[in-house]
Amino acid sequence: MTRNHARLTPLAESLPSSVPFVGPETQERLRGRVFAARLGANENVFGPSPKAIAAMQIAASETWMYGDSESYDLRNALANHLNIDPAHIMLGEGIDGLLGYLVRLIIGPGDKVVTSQGAYPTFNYHVAGFGGDLVTVPYSGDHEDPDALITKATEVGAKLIYLANPDNPMGTWHDATRVQRMINSVPAGCLLVLDEAYVEFAPEGTAPDLLPDDPRVIRFRTFSKAYGLAGARIGYAIAAAPLITAFNKIRNHFGICRISQSGALAALEDQDYLRDTILNVAHARTRIDEIARENGLTTLPSATNFVAIDCCRDGDFARRLLGALVERDLFVRMPFAAPQDRCIRVSAGRPEDLDAFAAALPEALKVAQAD
Repeated sequence: MTRNHARLTPLAESLPSSVPFVGPETQERLRGRVFAARLGANENVFGPSPKAIAAMQIAASETWMYGDSESYDLRNALANHLNIDPAHIMLGEGIDGLLGYLVRLIIGPGDKVVTSQGAYPTFNYHVAGFGGDLVTVPYSGDHEDPDALITKATEVGAKLIYLANPDNPMGTWHDATRVQRMINSVPAGCLLVLDEAYVEFAPEGTAPDLLPDDPRVIRFRTFSKAYGLAGARIGYAIAAAPLITAFNKIRNHFGICRISQSGALAALEDQDYLRDTILNVAHARTRIDEIARENGLTTLPSATNFVAIDCCRDGDFARRLLGALVERDLFVRMPFAAPQDRCIRVSAGRPEDLDAFAAALPEALKVAQAD
């Protein structure tokens, strides 16, 4: 008789064994060759500050020690940078890890969670993992719809509402006034999860003022994007002190390694390098727009380090185009849900990366149009 040696809970047994994204390394193994340009994961190809690299190299010799379980130095440096009290900040293993902790704290089986259809899927993954009931509303004009999210949350009695501003996967954004109006409208018993992973790339006036005592909102930011430390897995939450303290009930207290802590601290201190990176990304966004228009396509305005290219057809056409680009060794991705899946999404790259994209796109379009 075959025995099941994994004593899974009924909930875990019901879930698929899958991940929200298939990484480029996995695709390379399946393809049997590497990509010529890595333009699909919204990574910062311009890399971290040289000062961050130097700090991590020094910290590598100290990895016999655990990282500081309180991330004391980095937490206080962030507090000083943001002009808030450290009691309002929690460090974690990227925004993804912190989202998992938040859902574990707030959501039980059957609890309602509201998000946009086609929005960041890792959040949905965590909701499913703790038995939450995900309720979605459509995008409006390629933007997440704050009013529809609030209306639906009120209707179903949601405990969490998720909004990314700027948005992933479309790159669009709302201004601070619109977001603050949404915060002011959060229904009683609900919490707005405001994902600001790309906020450093956004125009001034995108993020509402930091009011960390407000119990209606928790904000997430990261060192993965503008600071170029995606592989270090380090992000932070900003919220009212009682909610931040609650993370200590369930978080992995030694989840952030010493190397990541040292790199993030040095990166935060090098704001000159951050400004250079933001300029490099802006130039790359302009180049992607030029390449798209040279090939009869259009782009969506972006406040992130990627650009959504509108293929001006349907999702099937965009998938054929993406497949043809992958065949030409270009790693790109696309939104999951219609009608946003009419687009492909291209990360800001170095000049040589975008030259490769410019060379491959006309051929890929011919293949997509022929099918």
